[in-house]
Amino acid sequence: MQLGQITPTKAAATHVARNVNPAEKVAIVVQFLMSEGANLQLDALPENLQAELTHQIGSLRRIDRTTLVEVIEEFVHELEQTGLTFPAGVAGALNALDGKISASAAAHIRKRSGVRASGDPWLKLKELEPEKLLTLIEEESIEVAAVLLSKIDVKKAARMLGKMPGERARRITYAVSLTNSVTPDAVDRIGRALIAQVEDEPIRAFESQPVDRIGAILNSSRSVTRDDMLIGLDEEDQEFATEVRKAIFTFKHIVERVDARDVSSVLKSVDNDTLVTALASATHELTRPSADFILANISGRMADQLREAIEERGTVGEEDGEIAMAEVVAGVRDLAQSGEILLLESVEAYAV
Repeated sequence: MQLGQITPTKAAATHVARNVNPAEKVAIVVQFLMSEGANLQLDALPENLQAELTHQIGSLRRIDRTTLVEVIEEFVHELEQTGLTFPAGVAGALNALDGKISASAAAHIRKRSGVRASGDPWLKLKELEPEKLLTLIEEESIEVAAVLLSKIDVKKAARMLGKMPGERARRITYAVSLTNSVTPDAVDRIGRALIAQVEDEPIRAFESQPVDRIGAILNSSRSVTRDDMLIGLDEEDQEFATEVRKAIFTFKHIVERVDARDVSSVLKSVDNDTLVTALASATHELTRPSADFILANISGRMADQLREAIEERGTVGEEDGEIAMAEVVAGVRDLAQSGEILLLESVEAYAV
């Protein structure tokens, strides 16, 4: 039904519209728009207004045509007189400008004005890395940690449990079984309290830690360069060098850190020619175990096809081989970062 279609008939025009208060007018407009298929974001309203609107809609029952026409015409008139609207308050302005101003500027404005980010805090918490989430709940209660693990991705929760001390991990796991009694309001408060900790942290120029940045660079470097850099880091800061070694993941680490069940997923993420080149070049005692591991954990038919392709490929140059192996490793890391596979922790894998 269009607005023009509710023009009162001659008979209806003589009918006197009933008196309706402002709250009832809002309910009439909302009900009319919804009946016309409008997608109204009523959840953006404060909860007390949502409750009042629901009460009004439930109490009106029936509105005559003349009253409907009068209310809608008044609503349309108000819309036509509106030239420009602005978001309500600093919080509304920040939401409207999201993505248009820098993250550092937005954080500075929030701190200066005391405005917290609006919306569902769990959407932002779910985007954080497990290491960051672990830091957030280090000083929190077992119950809060259980709620967090219940809200995030299952694989991410598993990674977090694997990095916790055994006793705390067991207590949190048990507490998850008790979360059925937690109310939505409590979950929301926990989420807002956790995200507030994130917002209170100083804005950093780099999203990742120095160890991770150096590790990523060395992952893409040739082995000669990587070994030379690690020797230099050992001389400057042995503790930092040890952490960098843990962040490095190269082709030779595949056998130690990739689950045998995930090998097929890895193969799907890598171009076949690249895979053949990488396997053909993996003849060194350090890289050969990973090549054998890949071939051993796929179907016999596919393994035979790859072995034939490797034989046909022949000798691979050192540079071409390292480039191909780096691409295979990049595929593994992409799958791990997206949560499709879970890399295993292994002390042996950190020996670079």
